[in-house]
Amino acid sequence: MTNALNQGWLYVLIPMFVTVLGGVISTMRELRPQLRSALQHFTAGVVFAAIAGEVLPDVLHRQAPLPAVIGFALGVAAMFGMRRLTEQAEAARTASTAMPLGLLGAVGVDAVLDGLVIGIGFSAGTTLGLLVTIALSLEMFFLGLTTALTLRTTGASRLRVITIISGLALLIGIGAWLGLSVLYGLSDRTLAGVLAFGCAALLYLVTEELLAEAHTVPETPLITSVFFLGFLVLLVIEMLI
Repeated sequence: MTNALNQGWLYVLIPMFVTVLGGVISTMRELRPQLRSALQHFTAGVVFAAIAGEVLPDVLHRQAPLPAVIGFALGVAAMFGMRRLTEQAEAARTASTAMPLGLLGAVGVDAVLDGLVIGIGFSAGTTLGLLVTIALSLEMFFLGLTTALTLRTTGASRLRVITIISGLALLIGIGAWLGLSVLYGLSDRTLAGVLAFGCAALLYLVTEELLAEAHTVPETPLITSVFFLGFLVLLVIEMLI
């Protein structure tokens, strides 16, 4: 078990690195709105697959319905409460320069949750931890890419975009630290509530941020199908490892 935990600290660097990499790539060239929408659909599919394949099974396995309900309800309230608090700040700025605070908040919660899940995975064993790391690294790469693309549309400089994305990547490390140390050994009921909270945040990220932003571009069957491609890619990866 100690060996698995030590490996967890090393492997958590992978999703942190690819998150920043996605942000850097997005600053190198401008993408057409249709391609940006396709990437957002793909990322939404990957995140949704992570919910279905990684987070929800862990919640169900812990068999603690009441803490899960409480955690999920708190997650929904937190995300909509954050959106309510940021709407006024965003409305005070022009539409072209307003920072997408709701998106950044949701991605931040996602980053912490991903690190937490990786930490919990390595707590259960090296194989599970490695599987979770690969799946969530794919998710965070595209999430870093699409978040940076959204930031670029607000007129943010390349340095500012990379700085923000790097900060989000650091949250993965914080989540892993929580999973490998602070939350290690806590009861299944407590962890069920924490994961359910994160599940709500991820669903908010998919429905209220990624897909909402993607739908500002006229839909085509090809662009819409990319959502299902993202879901399938992560699903296949989880089955093969």
